[in-house]
Amino acid sequence: MVRTMIVATAAAFAFGGTAVAQQQAATPQPVTRAAFVAQLDTTFGNVDTNKDGFLSTAELQAQQAKELAALQAQAREKLQADFKQLDTNKDGQLSFAEFSAVMAVKPSQTPAQILAGLDANKDGKVSAAEFKSAPLGRFDKVDANHDGTVTPAEVQRAGGAK
Repeated sequence: MVRTMIVATAAAFAFGGTAVAQQQAATPQPVTRAAFVAQLDTTFGNVDTNKDGFLSTAELQAQQAKELAALQAQAREKLQADFKQLDTNKDGQLSFAEFSAVMAVKPSQTPAQILAGLDANKDGKVSAAEFKSAPLGRFDKVDANHDGTVTPAEVQRAGGAK
């Protein structure tokens, strides 16, 4: 009985875990122990195709193949949808222009957004003092001993992201 439960738990996480995790991620809800055990029993029963109360290598292999086929079908559907979106002239082929239109590097902010972020006094222009303010603040924060020099050790202590 203990062995059956351990195998059922392993099978549930190996085979049913993905679907359960995706479902719970969409709508997280409390799960009772009884409901969890019922899900384990259902998963075990679905994998135990010969209904002998044990999971064989063949049954586990068959379940794995079934789940792999489902994941591959899902991936193909997503790729097909992505392809259709990229194929703007709907000729069934991707030209370099269609592909590069999606892959083009684009700024994350407009110049107006950048100006708004730098313009501390909101006068519609950025002075040299406003331009230097934020970077100097970060420099001063990393310069732990406030000697006016940022050493590699200070950068490392600050997390290396400064």
